[in-house]
Amino acid sequence: MSTREAVLDVHDRPAWNQWIFLSLQHLFAMFGATILVPLLTGLQPSIALIASGLGTLSYLLVTRGQIPAYIGSSFAFIFPLIAAISFGGAAAVMLGTFTAGVVYGVTSILIKAFGVGWLMKLLPPIVVGPVIMVIGLGLASTAIDMAMNFDEDLNEYVDSMRHFSVALATLAITILASIFFKGFLSVIPVLIGLVAGYVIAYMAGIVDLSAVVAAPWFHVPDFAIPFVTVTPEWSWTVIVIMAPIALVTMAEHIGDQMVLSKIVGKNFIRRPGLHRSLLGDGVASVMASFVGGPPNTTYGENIGVLAITRVFSVYVIGGAALLAILFGFSGKIEALIASIPNAVIGGVSILLFGIIASAGIRLMIENELDMGHKRNLVIASTILVIGIGGAFIEVTEFLEIPAMALATIIGMILHAILPAKNVGYGNGQLFISLDKETNTTEVDEDGSAGTSFYNS
Repeated sequence: MSTREAVLDVHDRPAWNQWIFLSLQHLFAMFGATILVPLLTGLQPSIALIASGLGTLSYLLVTRGQIPAYIGSSFAFIFPLIAAISFGGAAAVMLGTFTAGVVYGVTSILIKAFGVGWLMKLLPPIVVGPVIMVIGLGLASTAIDMAMNFDEDLNEYVDSMRHFSVALATLAITILASIFFKGFLSVIPVLIGLVAGYVIAYMAGIVDLSAVVAAPWFHVPDFAIPFVTVTPEWSWTVIVIMAPIALVTMAEHIGDQMVLSKIVGKNFIRRPGLHRSLLGDGVASVMASFVGGPPNTTYGENIGVLAITRVFSVYVIGGAALLAILFGFSGKIEALIASIPNAVIGGVSILLFGIIASAGIRLMIENELDMGHKRNLVIASTILVIGIGGAFIEVTEFLEIPAMALATIIGMILHAILPAKNVGYGNGQLFISLDKETNTTEVDEDGSAGTSFYNS
C-alpha cells in the first residue's frame, strides 16, 4: 500500500515549466480509451476530446476543486450508444447522454437527502458483477468484426487474414505493455498498443494518410448543438437504453472515489461528498450532450497516474482538460485518429472488452459471493443470458427495452423479490461503509487496486 508523501498536493500549483508536461502525462493516460469510444460508436473523436475537457473542468467546478479526477468517455455506454444511433442518430445520442447526466444528478440529490444505503440495496454485487460482464461480453462480436475487417455492405470478411494478423500483433503488444512495463508506461498500454499497431498496420499497407496530409491544423468539429445544429427528439426507447446503465456506472464511480481517497489521503466520500462527485459526473455528461459527445465518467487510468507520480494537483488535471480541448480543434489530430484501421482498434478491443467482463468476475470474487447458492445462480444466470443473448421487449412501436437495459432491470427485480437478500452482498466489500473516515481499499505503488487501463 502506498504511503509516500505527495509531490504536489491537491491545491498545489506546479511551476510553469513543469505544468504542461505533467498535464500532458494525464492527457496521454486517458487518450487511448477516450478516443476508442467514439471510434467504436461512429462519433467524432475530436468532439469526445472536447467533451472530456469540458466535462473535467465542470467536474472540478462542481466539486469545488477538491477532487483531482479526470473525466472521459465511458465504455459502459458503447453498446447503448450504438443502439441509440440506430434509433435516431445525433439527436438520440444527445438525449441519451443528457439522460445519463440527469440520472446522476437526481441520484446525487437523493444521496444528499437520504444517504447512500438505498442505492447500495438497489445494486448489490450479484447484480452489478454480471451486468459488468454483459457490458464486456456483449461487445465481443464487435471487437472480432473489426479485427477481421467485416464489410457490412458485402456482409462478409474482406482480406481477413492480413487484418487479423495486424489485430493479433496489436493485441500482443498491448498485453506485453500491460504486464511488463513499469511506471507511467504501465498506465498507458492502450495508447502504446494503438501507436504500435498503427505502425504495423502502416507497414502492412492498410493505412491511408491522404486525409491527414490534406487536413488543416485548425478546424471546428461538427458539433451537435441542441436547437442550433440538431433538434432534440424525445424517445422513451433511448431513455430506457441509457438510464439503467447510468445506475451501474455509479457503482464504479463510488469505487473510484474510495480508491482515490486512499491514494490522496483525503476522504472525498465525506468532503466534498459523494453527492457532489456524482453531481460533477452528471454535469460532465450533460456538458457532453450539448456538443454531441458520449457520456462521461471518472477514469481509472488517471487514478493510476496519481498513484504512480504522487502529483495530486487539480491544476494539473485542469491543464490536461484544456489540452484535450485544444487537441479537439486540430484537424490533423482528428484525421490521424480517423485513419487508425479497424484491425488496430479491434485488436485493442479484444483485450479491453475481455477485461471489462473479467472485472465483473473479479467484483464477485472480491465480494466472496456464494455462487453455489441457488439465489445467486438464478440472478447471475438470468442477467448473463438475457444481456449477452440479445433479448429485448418491444413495448410499443416507439419504445423498445434492449438487452443490456433489460438484463439490468430484471436483475434488480429478482434481487428485490427473491428471499435471502443478504446472500447477494457477499462480504460487502463493494459497499464498504461510507460513513467511516477511512476505507479499507488497499492501493499498490502502481495504483493497480481498483484501477486498470479500461474504463467502464
